Amino acid sequence: MNLRFYKYQGAGNDFILLDCREHRVNLSKEQISKMCERKFGIGADGLIYLEPPRKREDHFYMVYFNADGSESTMCGNGGRCIAKFAEDLGMVADKFYFHAIDGPHWAKVQADQVALGMSDAKAVEARNGAFFVDTGSPHHIELVEQHADDFIKFARPIRLAYGDKGANVNSLAPLTKGFSIRTYERGVEDETLACGTGAVAAAMVAVDQGLTNSPVRISALGGELLVRFNGKGPFTEVILEGPASRSFEGVWEV
Repeated sequence: MNLRFYKYQGAGNDFILLDCREHRVNLSKEQISKMCERKFGIGADGLIYLEPPRKREDHFYMVYFNADGSESTMCGNGGRCIAKFAEDLGMVADKFYFHAIDGPHWAKVQADQVALGMSDAKAVEARNGAFFVDTGSPHHIELVEQHADDFIKFARPIRLAYGDKGANVNSLAPLTKGFSIRTYERGVEDETLACGTGAVAAAMVAVDQGLTNSPVRISALGGELLVRFNGKGPFTEVILEGPASRSFEGVWEV
């Protein structure tokens, strides 16, 4: 079977997008992993299905898979990319409304910039010697003066300290304006150029610790993200803003 795919990226966090509105797609974990593999496949941090809406008021439904083929929790940059994908497919709306595994979301597309409404988050927790926030995906946040020279070596043991399911690991360092972030993602099992839910979690920790106020500018390796929210735990009216664009499209033989 030939499967048309679309490749998108949001601040360097890249995804394979599939339009599943008319034809149901049910790829195996091994098939998804092969597509996401960078040397022998298309290459991506994850794969996303755009499915028909499951709620009357929605435009579509989002299903997200990690690069290892496992269905995962919410992906912030993936949510921004799927909204841009929806617009490119010809959907028209001032705001797109959709559900994902963690609940309802909205997204507003303005050229190559997309703002995404995220789920509320509870208070920042102290865990494993640093901070923990669940922003739709679980995130460990380390506040540092500068990032470790070997970030992967630093992050991997922490990821494993959270058990079989693990947690994403972030280090957050101060800049003149905003913060610099590096993220190790579970399921990818590597550093990624950006992570939307990680940027949101890091911004919440920075505000919780009195280092800044909302909005918070987060500089990832792949681009700039802006995080807005109300409160200091619980965090409400959470918005993630940043770039999202199509890289290319093609046909993959399944």
